[in-house]
Amino acid sequence: MLRYLPFLLVLALWIYAFVDCLNTPEEEVRGLPKVVWVIIILLFGEVLVGPIAWLVAGRNRGPRPANGSTPTEGHRNHRTAWVAPDDNPAFLNSLKEGNKKDKDAKDAKGDKGDKGEGNEKDDELLKRWEADLRRREEELRRKERGEDPHGS
Repeated sequence: MLRYLPFLLVLALWIYAFVDCLNTPEEEVRGLPKVVWVIIILLFGEVLVGPIAWLVAGRNRGPRPANGSTPTEGHRNHRTAWVAPDDNPAFLNSLKEGNKKDKDAKDAKGDKGDKGEGNEKDDELLKRWEADLRRREEELRRKERGEDPHGS
């Protein structure tokens, strides 16, 4: 099993360098155009020359700007910080509006909470289902005893 480890490490470094090169903005690539670096990584990946050359000389590894990961002002101005939903005022306002609309719709229907007309219908339906269930259970008991299942 250990004989495969060097091959897997070379493959992992090759893949990492390739993906890193593809994800690096063109402005951060040093020395050669990005396309040339991709070709070097792919052609010389098996002998580790391409990936190591990319990691050492291909990408600008200096400190990144504080305002964003891309150096251009256009990108910086369009980036927004991610905010969790429970901290996002717009999301919280939309929840409040949704709750208000639901309440208004409920009031417009004339629902009276637990004592409304819908609950009375549900109670009646539940009683019919329970009666039907009792009738079916009784039929099954009679059938198991060998009696007429319909009680005739």
